[in-house]
Amino acid sequence: MRILVTNDDGIHAPGLEIMESLARQFAGPDGTVWTVAPEQEQSGVGHAITFQNVLQVQQVGQRRFMVQGTPGDCVIVALRHLMAKPPDLVLSGVNRGNNSGQNAAYSGTVGAAMEGALQGVRSIAYSQYIGLKNRLLDDPFEATRTHGLILLRKLIDCTPWDEQDYRLFVNVNFPPCPADEVAGASVVSQGFRRNSNYSIEPLLTRARRRFLSIAGGLQTCTATPGTDVNANMADQISITPMRADMTAYETMENMRERFRKRELC
Repeated sequence: MRILVTNDDGIHAPGLEIMESLARQFAGPDGTVWTVAPEQEQSGVGHAITFQNVLQVQQVGQRRFMVQGTPGDCVIVALRHLMAKPPDLVLSGVNRGNNSGQNAAYSGTVGAAMEGALQGVRSIAYSQYIGLKNRLLDDPFEATRTHGLILLRKLIDCTPWDEQDYRLFVNVNFPPCPADEVAGASVVSQGFRRNSNYSIEPLLTRARRRFLSIAGGLQTCTATPGTDVNANMADQISITPMRADMTAYETMENMRERFRKRELC
């Protein structure tokens, strides 16, 4: 098996080393693992790709490259330039911090998995929720490191991978707890933290120059039952199948009917 590993925390992130280790174990002695990751942290860039600037690519090891670009750029560079044959699987992560709820919409980790799916490759994003019960552990990624390989094998076997134009990809979030407290895994929908919003923090330098910093919202509030946010708060691994198709199908017939009753100006 040929596996491409990428992330949004950058080529030197500890979570990337974990994902590379999981990939090597999953690929086996006859498989190959390629790593193509951003030179610097790219958290929050979502599914962005670079059009206005050129990309610099540097090899830093055997089948290991860093790109001056986004996670989405990394996937395209790997598939369309570096790899002679496409991978069988794209693994993105392991992100430090959760990508459940609305975080998924901003996540470069999820964005890389989305790009892999758009390129026709089975793709999975791994993120490790950091919270009160694991942030002070010697290994905050303990839950992912312990359960990640078994889960990966199950995901490959149990996910109904298809060949639709907008192919399926999977967003996985490991809960903010030690490995021995993980209470199983649940296939759930994307949640929404209603009381968690971004905010602005003004900054004033000694030179009296004013700057603004965007601060993230509260990550411990719950969401609707049966969603990734609530699963993670209950110490469960959340598994959310996704597609890049953003059409709100449930509203289409209603909108069609309304348009039939009104003349266009």
